[in-house]
Amino acid sequence: MNADRTPEGRTGDTPGADRLTSLALGLLRGPGSEARAILGLAGPPGAGKSTLARHLVAEVERREGPGSAAYLPLDGFHLSGSQLDRLGLGHRKGAPATFDAHGYVALLRRVATDRFQDIYVPDFDRDLDEPVAARHVVHPHARLVVTEGNYLAAADHPWPEARRLLRELWYVETDDSVRETRLIDRHRAGGRDEAAARRWVNGNDHPNGEYVKAGRSVCTRIVRVDRLPLPPNGRSVL
Repeated sequence: MNADRTPEGRTGDTPGADRLTSLALGLLRGPGSEARAILGLAGPPGAGKSTLARHLVAEVERREGPGSAAYLPLDGFHLSGSQLDRLGLGHRKGAPATFDAHGYVALLRRVATDRFQDIYVPDFDRDLDEPVAARHVVHPHARLVVTEGNYLAAADHPWPEARRLLRELWYVETDDSVRETRLIDRHRAGGRDEAAARRWVNGNDHPNGEYVKAGRSVCTRIVRVDRLPLPPNGRSVL
């Protein structure tokens, strides 16, 4: 995993998982450190956002103590299968319109301002293929919240509202060929055969990823994720 030069000449510093952990920990130091820091990770499907997010949360908790960091995945705001059917969007699952984007922004706003209550965070259950409530929790003493999702750098409403709540937004970049292999493997693990997996990647994941790439320039830092251990049951939704 390494950090590259970011847009507009901002440097990504040196490579390595330890360096990215140090950068995340740095958000808890210096001016403004009394406020809860929210770090966003954007990037196309299969880039490694959830793996990096979970790694950073685990490492910050290891160094700062249990509950000092928390995970907030955009995947928890997928519309349910019944809502997708109602909207005729089942074939586009994972596209921007298939998320409760305003609900995500509302929870992010609460995370930024409420330091007195446990805040419960939804996720996506890979076995049920449905969003589930309250899988994660942000405790009052959590100082860093890592949120990740495809569309955090998108220009369309309401994603810029979400970005205003973030201390930094990192773009997770991975070669398209690597992402394609990961995505096909995920879809096959989810029950599709090889041909169906490739059709889904070409017809859905690819256009979603190209849309995501347009937001690269608004991100604070560009990082690459190469070799981090997968978390338990760490399969992506898409």
